[in-house]
Amino acid sequence: MHAHRGMLMSVGLAVTLGACGSTPPPAPPKPSAAASQPATAAAQAPPAEVVVAVPKYETKGLRDPFETLEVREGSGGLTVAATRLTGIVRSNRVALALVEAPDGIGYILKPGDTLGDGRLLEIGSDSVVFMVAPKSGAPSNRVVLRLAIN
Repeated sequence: MHAHRGMLMSVGLAVTLGACGSTPPPAPPKPSAAASQPATAAAQAPPAEVVVAVPKYETKGLRDPFETLEVREGSGGLTVAATRLTGIVRSNRVALALVEAPDGIGYILKPGDTLGDGRLLEIGSDSVVFMVAPKSGAPSNRVVLRLAIN
């Protein structure tokens, strides 16, 4: 009985395939002589430009954080001697110095960071030491800032 059922399924499959047709699909059309000619100018038009709307930042009297910060060099720029040490923060792994510029902007620095004309060398318990560019008439190229005790 099982052999008979298998044979019926094979015959049914063959009949179904024969009914579908066993002719191959049609070949794609061959390009004509006109298609081998160069494309017209209209077909070669450059792709349309994509215009992306960039949102505008409203400063509301503040500095735009997306603009490059300009650091002035020379006599008009920030100098370490003009800054004030406002705090020292310590953890198990790092010490940070809190320094305030004359314009009220605060900086958080670690040893090796630069500020104005100097580079922070070390952070002590109540002071920081900067290496600054040597100036004529200056006895040392180090500036020490100490915490103000109130």
